[in-house]
Amino acid sequence: MTPWQRRVDRLLTSGWTAVYFVGIVALLNVAPHLATRWDLSLVALAGLAGGAWCAHNFWRCRQAHCLVTALGWLGTGLLAGVEAVIGRSLIGGDEQAIMLAVLAAGIAFEIVWWQFRGTNAIRRG
Repeated sequence: MTPWQRRVDRLLTSGWTAVYFVGIVALLNVAPHLATRWDLSLVALAGLAGGAWCAHNFWRCRQAHCLVTALGWLGTGLLAGVEAVIGRSLIGGDEQAIMLAVLAAGIAFEIVWWQFRGTNAIRRG
């Protein structure tokens, strides 16, 4: 295991996981009460933060749901960032609903993966 992997492992297995995601939920709760650009900016930050965490977690332990949530939340974060720059939502303000749908899709994918493979980890070969 490389030094970088050990650092990521320590971070992801620490108590900071709950604090990190509470912060993301807080961003998503504050966002709708702000002007459109700030709303979309906070949603972008939340999406990118959640997606980055799941991408690191997928890299670390290959949990099936992290593949879906990392890609979905990073994509939603990027979309919301573009929307913040142009000053309006391109999807009718449904960014937060999409983030919840990505979470549900990730959980469903992991359940199906586990049913067919007997593990929640995606392994090579």
